Amino acid sequence: MAACRDAAESGFGYLDGDHSLQLHIHLVDQLPAVLRVYVDCGLRLWDTTSEVQLVKIHIGSGKLTLLEFDNFDDSPMPMLKRRIKVNLRRLDYDIFEYGSAQYPKTMLLNKSRYLHEEQEGYAEQLAFDQELAAAGITEGSPSVRPEVITAALQRRRLEVDGLRLVRSKGIPGLDEPCGANFTFRDFIECGETQQRLQLNNVPLNPETYNALHDLAVNLLDPVIDYFGSIKLTYGFCSSALAKKIPGRIAPALDQHGSHELNGRGKLICKRRGAACDFIVEDEDMEQVADWIIENLPFDRLYFYGCAKPLHLSYAQAGARQAYRLINTRGGNSIPRPYANKPPNATA
Repeated sequence: MAACRDAAESGFGYLDGDHSLQLHIHLVDQLPAVLRVYVDCGLRLWDTTSEVQLVKIHIGSGKLTLLEFDNFDDSPMPMLKRRIKVNLRRLDYDIFEYGSAQYPKTMLLNKSRYLHEEQEGYAEQLAFDQELAAAGITEGSPSVRPEVITAALQRRRLEVDGLRLVRSKGIPGLDEPCGANFTFRDFIECGETQQRLQLNNVPLNPETYNALHDLAVNLLDPVIDYFGSIKLTYGFCSSALAKKIPGRIAPALDQHGSHELNGRGKLICKRRGAACDFIVEDEDMEQVADWIIENLPFDRLYFYGCAKPLHLSYAQAGARQAYRLINTRGGNSIPRPYANKPPNATA
């Protein structure tokens, strides 16, 4: 145990509690002598090491596991194809082939754990592993079924591009989750005009789906966690839908068009991001607005009244601009800084 701990503290392998030390096979020569002898004895029983990438030294059981992966050097999450468990006490071994119903292939997570900082590609692999951890994908088991990873990435609108995590370039199904409480359909079919006319109000740009996801995760989910369920009253608005809503919207400013393009191929709203209007029933919406302003990274917030839906948007470079919409005697609405509370609702 002491030799395994010394090796891990020197950067040669990952120590899994008092169970095992796991490391890249090229690091075996850097281990303390007692561990080098232990591994060498196991490798003499299994004498074909050209395909082995990782070695697991089992502490206390007299066993050694050799792991072979597909495309280990180039893949950030290589797929396990064979596991050889060597029993030094019995002087034999068992072979497990992966890719069948009994032993489905699994992906290795946190590959940088098993490398040394001086190995080629270590820094890039570490950065990738940290990105996965920050996205909440690598919690739990050191390996996972590929479909589990795929589903986790899809839920976060992410995909793997080499050694980087990038935003998804795919179009999801409308009934796929958008955050913890909604589907994409909820944002697309929630508006009064859309529901009445049943227009085909579906986004065409993958970035719009990414923006709706960000809106849900960063703003709406926290609001629901704090206040309870909310009702969406207006969500995504395509050019076709905007033409059917007379005089009450500003597509070039309100971010309901998200990342979509107009008929001339230009952004409907240069602010990008995504927006929705919602109400928390049985709550004073001024208190909801106050809480959002104090706690969340919003882009724009428009407050219309204590019993009216709140307009809220999210963009990567959140401007955190909040306004009260004040009705004039002429029937128009003009924005005023939210902090400047008017004595009454009439300007």
